[in-house]
Amino acid sequence: MTEIIELLDHKALGFKGFNFSLLNFIFLTVVLIITSYALKLIRKVVTKNLPLEDKNKFISIFQFIKYMVYIFVVMFVLHSSGVNMNVFLTASAALFVGIGFALQTFFLDIISGILIILDQSVHVGDIIEVEGKVGKVKEIRLRTTRIITRNDRVLVIPNNKFMTDILFNWTQNTSTNREQVTVGVAYGSDINLVKKLLETSAVNTEGVVKNETISVLFEDFGDSSLNFSVYFYVNDGMRSPYIQSDIRFKIDELFKQNNISIPFPQRDIHIINK
Repeated sequence: MTEIIELLDHKALGFKGFNFSLLNFIFLTVVLIITSYALKLIRKVVTKNLPLEDKNKFISIFQFIKYMVYIFVVMFVLHSSGVNMNVFLTASAALFVGIGFALQTFFLDIISGILIILDQSVHVGDIIEVEGKVGKVKEIRLRTTRIITRNDRVLVIPNNKFMTDILFNWTQNTSTNREQVTVGVAYGSDINLVKKLLETSAVNTEGVVKNETISVLFEDFGDSSLNFSVYFYVNDGMRSPYIQSDIRFKIDELFKQNNISIPFPQRDIHIINK
């Protein structure tokens, strides 16, 4: 028994300030095996209820996390086994500090990407608005999210933006988006006719969801006009500006046919002679 202990405690690798025995090696191997099974269990639990696409993304991110965990486990086990880690830590302290500052934002983006996947706040195909920019989510990567804007440009957003800034997800609750078109008519106009014409313009426009409610609101008495808005739903929020434009064309046509005028701003000028 003594010979076995002496064999296990025999220095397998050593140099100045660093001693590593066969027993340390066995202990490290056992801990790494346990860590491996624990990480697999965590991955299964976390990805159990995720959609297939998000599951694959999380697994790719998890690979990076797994390697980082292994590094910390190795350092912890070596330190707990009596191995003097100061030799490595002292030599690499300045390097670690520099890397830490350089990778601070990088890790923040990665953590934010993981939270996005787990929180299910953003999916590929969602239409989102960030800092006044609207686009469809094309891809959620490890560090960044790519969206296609309405003018067909690719906008690359660091994932930490979703954690620190306000995000509008237009399709979180439903696949349709509610839009509006506002117009003013002259005082004295037949407001019931105006309401009917606005409803007609929306109903007859391609892209407007017909089985959703189309409503007209009398918004306000303006300085020079009676202000109305027609509210409607569209299936594709990326095409909203084009659909709104088509509705405005139809409103202008219907107003001309029914003698409804859209007034210019009016100002009264009083000249006082002294």
